[in-house]
Amino acid sequence: MVALFATIAVNAQEIGYNDIVACRRANRAIVGIRPTADGEHFTIIKGNKIIRCSYADRSDSLTLFEGKMRIADYTLSHDESAILVTDAKSIKPIYRHSATADYYLAEVGGKAQKVLEQVRDVTFSADGKQLIYARENNLYIYDIATKQSKAVTTDGEWNKIINGTSDWVYEEEYGFTKAYALSPNGKEVAYLRFDESQVPMFEMMRYDNTLYNHSYKFKYPKAGDKNSVVSLHIYDVASATTREIEVGKEQDQYILNLAYAPNGLLYFYRINRLQNRFEVLMLNSDGSLRTIYEESNPRYVERPSHATIQFIDNERFVVSEESTAGYMHLYLHSLKHGRINAITEGKWEVTKVVGVAKNRIYYISTERSPLQRDLYSVALNGRCKRLHSKEGYTSVAPSTGMKYYISTYTNATTPNIVTIHRSSGEVVDTLLDNRAAIAKHPKWAERQFRSFVTERGDTLNYYIQLPHNFNPKKRYPVLLTQYSGPGSQSVDDRWSLDWEDVLPHKGIIVACCDGRGTGYRGEAFKKVTYASLGEKEVEDQLSFARHLAQQEYIDSEKIGIYGWSYGGFMALNCALHGEGLFKMAIAVAPVTSWRYYDTIYTEIYNGLPQDNPRGYDNNSPLSHAEKLNERTQLLIIHGTADDNVHFQNTMEMCRRLNRAGKQYDMMVYPDQNHSMRPSATSLVREKMIDYTIEKLK
Repeated sequence: MVALFATIAVNAQEIGYNDIVACRRANRAIVGIRPTADGEHFTIIKGNKIIRCSYADRSDSLTLFEGKMRIADYTLSHDESAILVTDAKSIKPIYRHSATADYYLAEVGGKAQKVLEQVRDVTFSADGKQLIYARENNLYIYDIATKQSKAVTTDGEWNKIINGTSDWVYEEEYGFTKAYALSPNGKEVAYLRFDESQVPMFEMMRYDNTLYNHSYKFKYPKAGDKNSVVSLHIYDVASATTREIEVGKEQDQYILNLAYAPNGLLYFYRINRLQNRFEVLMLNSDGSLRTIYEESNPRYVERPSHATIQFIDNERFVVSEESTAGYMHLYLHSLKHGRINAITEGKWEVTKVVGVAKNRIYYISTERSPLQRDLYSVALNGRCKRLHSKEGYTSVAPSTGMKYYISTYTNATTPNIVTIHRSSGEVVDTLLDNRAAIAKHPKWAERQFRSFVTERGDTLNYYIQLPHNFNPKKRYPVLLTQYSGPGSQSVDDRWSLDWEDVLPHKGIIVACCDGRGTGYRGEAFKKVTYASLGEKEVEDQLSFARHLAQQEYIDSEKIGIYGWSYGGFMALNCALHGEGLFKMAIAVAPVTSWRYYDTIYTEIYNGLPQDNPRGYDNNSPLSHAEKLNERTQLLIIHGTADDNVHFQNTMEMCRRLNRAGKQYDMMVYPDQNHSMRPSATSLVREKMIDYTIEKLK
């Protein structure tokens, strides 16, 4: 591997962000993997085609669809005779996960016809004769034969009532937009109704190259304010009638993850406002509700996803839970008898359940190292087997029934290698190996994984990237890059590139440390930051900077720090509390007060501001603007159309810095969102490269 990557010699002065972009594109992936019902095949997107492939036989492939449009996504009907295709060019983003688009329908092997225009969250009915979709806050059923739509709801209204799709905060923090489920027999559509009429309105300015700028208004619940009132409804397809399901007397709660269990009954999640109690409720056939699972925690229950509960059969299900053991592990439950036994145990974490088959659970875990991800299988009685031997990072796409799986493997020096395996772990075929393609690009500085012990006795993991012609007798500037948010991870053993990777070519060391509050090292390590966001995380980054400053090859007068979003909040705080330790800091789209951020994210980690004002204000950069040291060069970057971390955060930070008489630099990107899209993605990173070199060299 070393020889392979050493074949490319590039002048350091010629390396730029464009080289990063080109190299990332060379690290290809298999797109749109879907398992078919027979367990023997899978489908993928390849150009403008959808192809069915055999797990066991490379020669067994069939083109299911070929069109003129660029395919963004697709869905097969339940009997796999029809395909619904999303036209990439038609996509109009709304927020991070939501968008409207045009949809085309085709019989397998046939031509596509446009059936729906600028709609969202489209699903086939169980019999494949209808499509369910959302448009303008209402839910509809489209009859494929008659080409007619029928409204399931009619009271949807922008910034007031949403039916069948999620509101802004559910979409951002729970990561879903489709808020409905179809019964297996096709007779019912269960959906959530969001009444956001009492949620405060947020207004941000749009410029859009127009003579008169205009405001964009949307409902955004900031910490401590009112959320949407969410109700559950079931629409009877035959009678076209709707009934509401009682979800509890408390309205100030979260309702999500509608799904039908193998026994045909609807279940859903209920979480209280403080997010320290999580329940799974099942709707009995007589209309009553019963709790089939409950978890509580004195601080908080980790935000659940659809994968938190996975049914094995009509009676048994597997739960991913953190509170019992202090690490995320798997537990076997029964609808009749509750918890049966623990399936996994140890001072490590299950990060994902991949599949269930033949009374075995297939899962990804950190058992070997919190920096790595391995695939294991375990019997329901706890007998375990690791299926991969290579150290690194593995993700898995299973077949139906888990007879096969597709593995994407990588580590810090190895780009994507995609292979097909039998459930035993045996390799069947290699679909993709990007090592030769990546070897044609510049040799990037290798991440060396290390750890150190802070003054407080905590062991923290970090990586460091040294310049190619590193001389331990020289002293180099260093940039700390970090995110540091609760449960996150930046230090892991997988291949990745971003703008910072240019810096070692310019003679600047890059280092990254996961401090307390980050994930995959157990509940105690992660939740120690509860109710005081930004306190212990900042302590750890300052300790890391001091640790590096003590190394003989580090120029202690030239240390910088960077972060985006939560990382921007951290970069600001480190600059303000560093007492001149940092020569420069870059904060992109920073939260400057958690009072400005949304309910679900902020309150799970910091409680309500009404109950915990010190936790909100003591660690806010706004409270410490006067502490910016004159030797610390600060750059703040933000997009004006950031619907997530509002531009308000930066404006208020500027107000405090101005009032304190502090000098700083600033880059503003008009009409760009939290990711600096659609047009500033590269520009902002090129700016950060130039700024870092200017201030640290």
